[in-house]
Amino acid sequence: MHAPRSIAELVGQTLAGLGAGHAFGVVGSGNFAVTNALKAAGVPFTASRHEGGAATMADAYSRMSGRLGIVSVHQGCGLTNAATGIGEAAKSRTPMLVLAAETAGAAVRSNFAMDQPGFARSVGAVSERVHSAASAAADTVRAYRTAVNERRTVVLNLPLDVQAQPAPPASTAVGPAGTVSAAQPVRPAPDAAEALADLIAAAERPVFVAGRGAREAGYQLRALAAHAGALLATSAVAKGLFNGEPFSLGISGGFSSPVAAELISEADLIVGFGCTLNMWTMRQGALIGPGAKVAQVDVEDSALGANRPVDLGIMGDSGQTADAVLDILRGRGPAAAKYRTGPVRERISGGIRWQDVPLDDLSTEDRIDPRLLTARLDQLLPADRIVSVDSGNFMGYPSQYLEVPDEFGFCFTQAFQSIGLGLATSIGAALARRDRLPVLGTGDGGFLMSIAELETAVRLGLPLVVIVYNDAAYSAEVHHFGNNDGGAPVDLSTVTFPDTDIAAIARGFGADGITVRTLDDLAGVSAWLESSPARPLVIDAKIASDGGSWWLAEAFKGH
Repeated sequence: MHAPRSIAELVGQTLAGLGAGHAFGVVGSGNFAVTNALKAAGVPFTASRHEGGAATMADAYSRMSGRLGIVSVHQGCGLTNAATGIGEAAKSRTPMLVLAAETAGAAVRSNFAMDQPGFARSVGAVSERVHSAASAAADTVRAYRTAVNERRTVVLNLPLDVQAQPAPPASTAVGPAGTVSAAQPVRPAPDAAEALADLIAAAERPVFVAGRGAREAGYQLRALAAHAGALLATSAVAKGLFNGEPFSLGISGGFSSPVAAELISEADLIVGFGCTLNMWTMRQGALIGPGAKVAQVDVEDSALGANRPVDLGIMGDSGQTADAVLDILRGRGPAAAKYRTGPVRERISGGIRWQDVPLDDLSTEDRIDPRLLTARLDQLLPADRIVSVDSGNFMGYPSQYLEVPDEFGFCFTQAFQSIGLGLATSIGAALARRDRLPVLGTGDGGFLMSIAELETAVRLGLPLVVIVYNDAAYSAEVHHFGNNDGGAPVDLSTVTFPDTDIAAIARGFGADGITVRTLDDLAGVSAWLESSPARPLVIDAKIASDGGSWWLAEAFKGH
């Protein structure tokens, strides 16, 4: 690698040296040099068709790979185009770095001039800047460290005049600030661990709920739950963490099966590990039974009790805390069965999966029940998959009926509740886990909103299965505002549309496309799988109405 000639090259080489995983973006004049420097230094780059897609791809890549995703955008409008993706990543505390070109300070009349630091902060990101040639390496390392070790989405502003300056002669790829050491897990205070052990020991029906912050603590949480007689559940973003565990309840919250919801609501202690116990995970508190104690474990003090009152808040790493509490409980005596009884195990084995829940088929002559559709696809598609989900009325079907191999098989970009992120999410997730079949569940509204990125998936040769739950409407609004308890008719023309031949549009992009109205139409999926595919398959599923999903009914309560 040659010595960097400019600050733009220095920034790119520094990030590559620190271990940046993959870069995404739309390249313009302001970010041309830094993007090429990243590529030249060995960081893979994927050109998206929209900056919003690039930001969401990088978010999904970071979540599923464990490495830092980079976004590269033009000054001004390039950054604003990426706003929703940046906001989603920031709300999710995804480690992500946005390289945003910035107009020179003196260019006050530039078409691209804007308050980029203020804009970044407005969507929850951290704003940093490369201030000068002398500080460029240190500025870049600081931004990288904040993103990785503090789990923050960082916008690193790169003024054009600074980018063009010569790199200092003594510069190296990483610069004088050196390498970035990994953050050390936070061990809980001894008295806090004792307090949690006391709560667990006093409980008869404890349930542990693990979130994204506990995805690395699966082994420790299983061990603690086994000793404490606790059932295990996850938030949606950690789906798959406890696969194979006979006392796992699956997802806690709006996607819970009836058996899971009943068992959680009957708990006398709920402990959230790396999980904020928000309205989704606790169904607006409905899953917390009368008199139940609530404890929460998180690495950040500000997260404790942020969404609901807790009886005990512990600042600590989930794995470290589980180990510490287990040591205390083992010192007090043998393991206890508690909630892990034979009848409970039988209820879980016989009814925890949505596939085991009886349903009335809603299919018509030309519309398929989305539950039957998704259950059949779960059987057809390879088990080694990575599932992404867009937002909308449909979102429960892939979340409930598509199984995943582990906690890194489900990518759920829902913190901002924006529709249209799913397609980019599935691309970023696919690039993070090339060993798995990427699968996307999306609605017709979200898919059409983001369809430009279908060309990206085709260009990359991704064997991506896109399930479009197509009812020609923004169905959450149709069901929410249309169910007016017998009042005057509501004008829904603003949220309903003529039927769209999405399969034909997909073929126009170079993907394969099939239309599905019955289970027999899924024969096309089997044929595609047998063809060693190297391009996406878009399934235009004409679905029957479910009368409105209860998971979004919960969301509307919180608006």
